[in-house]
Amino acid sequence: MRITSKGQVTIPQSLRERCGLLPHTEVRFVEEGGRVILEKLEGQPSRGEEGVQRLQKVRLRTRLSTDELLALSRGSEP
Repeated sequence: MRITSKGQVTIPQSLRERCGLLPHTEVRFVEEGGRVILEKLEGQPSRGEEGVQRLQKVRLRTRLSTDELLALSRGSEP
């Protein structure tokens, strides 16, 4: 396996199937003892779901600007 110039690598299909790594599965990389471990995240909301949750906390009758609403959707404070 070789890493591309964009830092990408293909996980073999048989390994993806055994580990349940479907498209849009959230994962994280962990370094342990000079090794890189790919972990599947279970029960974690996606970035999109987190953005929706943040926006739902804002009152419907808000006076936030468009830039402030966009900042909220990206996870930063207005």
